[in-house]
Amino acid sequence: MKRTIMIICLILSMTWVSACTPGVGEGENGSFVLPNQLPKNVVFKNGTIYTSNGKQDIVEAVAVKEGKITFVGSNKDVEGFINEDTKVVDLQGRFILPGFVDNHNHIFEAKSPAAGNCSVSPDAALQEQRSYLKACKKDVKTGEWISGTGFSLEELLKDMDEKSEHQTPLQVLDELFPNNPVLIMERTSHSVWVNSKALEVAGINKETKDPQGGRIIRDPETGEPFGILYDTAGDIVMEKAWNSQPNLFEKNYEGLLDGLDEVAKNGITTVGDGRLYWKRGWLDVWNKVNDEKKLTSRVVLRPWVYPNLNEAEQMEYFKKIKRDDVSSRMLINQVKMYSDGISINSTAKILEKYKFEWFKGTPYGLNYIPEEKMKWWLTELNKLGYGALIHTIGDGGVRESLNAIEAAKKEGANQPYTLTHVEMVEDSDINRFAKLGISADFQVGHDFAEDPKQSWASTYFTNQQMKRIMPLGRIWKTGANVSLSSDWDVNELNPLVTISNALSIDEKGLSDVYAAIDAYTIKPAKALGLDTITGSIEVGKSADMVLLNEDITKMSADKIPNAKVLVTVLQGEVVYHKGK
Repeated sequence: MKRTIMIICLILSMTWVSACTPGVGEGENGSFVLPNQLPKNVVFKNGTIYTSNGKQDIVEAVAVKEGKITFVGSNKDVEGFINEDTKVVDLQGRFILPGFVDNHNHIFEAKSPAAGNCSVSPDAALQEQRSYLKACKKDVKTGEWISGTGFSLEELLKDMDEKSEHQTPLQVLDELFPNNPVLIMERTSHSVWVNSKALEVAGINKETKDPQGGRIIRDPETGEPFGILYDTAGDIVMEKAWNSQPNLFEKNYEGLLDGLDEVAKNGITTVGDGRLYWKRGWLDVWNKVNDEKKLTSRVVLRPWVYPNLNEAEQMEYFKKIKRDDVSSRMLINQVKMYSDGISINSTAKILEKYKFEWFKGTPYGLNYIPEEKMKWWLTELNKLGYGALIHTIGDGGVRESLNAIEAAKKEGANQPYTLTHVEMVEDSDINRFAKLGISADFQVGHDFAEDPKQSWASTYFTNQQMKRIMPLGRIWKTGANVSLSSDWDVNELNPLVTISNALSIDEKGLSDVYAAIDAYTIKPAKALGLDTITGSIEVGKSADMVLLNEDITKMSADKIPNAKVLVTVLQGEVVYHKGK
């Protein structure tokens, strides 16, 4: 009787601040403390449980034994799984779905203080940034790096001719910071704003050639660096700034734990890492967190393929670090590589010329990794058992990546491959994802929800090119494996926001809520090669589940973000519950 009362108390509160197993005492103020590990045998019944099992089945009950799902079905049939050792939880109609799988998430970078604390405005032009920059000088010693984030390239450059007082971005930083190297990352991470000291530390000058996959923007009259570095060129300086931080390991460690907390709070039980910058010591931090059993999410780490570094050295490293035990919470069996850059930099690779470039020189964009080299990478990595997540923004980048994967597959490559972003696709390439068995991963942030027509892009693209933007719904309808992800912290982390947005962008998006849920559960699990382990509530799979306070399948799209995550369960362990 006592046990039954405790269970009812727990569920009615829906905050899971109570413990419902014998042997767990009362906490402060008489409250019960829920153990982090669920009992070995537990049955959830009287629920509304969406399974993501491919048939859109909704069931009443789930049985879990030692972290694995042993039954999915009706209240009546689950009775056969209840014995004297089973704890029964009455959900009273509450909504459960599979734990979210976020296939593109920069969990390591998102919360790390090593990225710096110099915050500038995304809405300020060059001279308007001065007040923000001056605030970054406080308590900084001569010679120390100053780094941060936040500017928008478009806003920074838009009034240069009229209001810049004939200064370049480099000159503004040099004037304010003559004795400190400075690096400010643009909010998409695809360009950085630097001063002369930062360039000096990185060995970049007027004579330096553009690295593969990047551009050193130069003054058109003098040829001197302008203070803006695109893509790989910016990464070279960022590596110097990041690795110069005092107490770097500790900062990264605390940042990762904070990131894991945020992920669990949002019902995410599996993360596809956005990139592992292994030259910055990130893997050491992951290993420590994993060894200490502090991973509250399963994670597939994706070591970064550096386009400007020696291939043999990288392949040797990838071979050494590979981990593919799917029962563990940390795997390393995919890489992250970029095909191209982004549209506002005119570095996304496109099939027809840009209508406008901030800096002339890349009328069709650029390649981080050209098609033939990508084919080589994929073929060689396949021999080690690595799949890949490939950044593709422009229709040229998408086509070249599809071509490279197709060619690699003809030579025996058979790993999971995903193109992420996929912001622009030419009509003849729409069906190739399904045909080639390649996953397409989309982010649908607030910018798409607020402006489904993507009017901002008309600055850079013709009307014909604009028709190719955001083919989420079109690729889904071909039967391809399509996932939604956050690209946190570029977009909001909450999967419910993305699900809502995917249902709110007219014909470009998804047509029903079950498709949107699947795109954040079973579809990304397949892209990660984990669909036999997680992504759906089915017998034999890991008990990865999220309990919400409302049934989002019954809510209008605009209301879905109002639902709250109450409990997140990974491998039978409660990794988050609201109120605890």
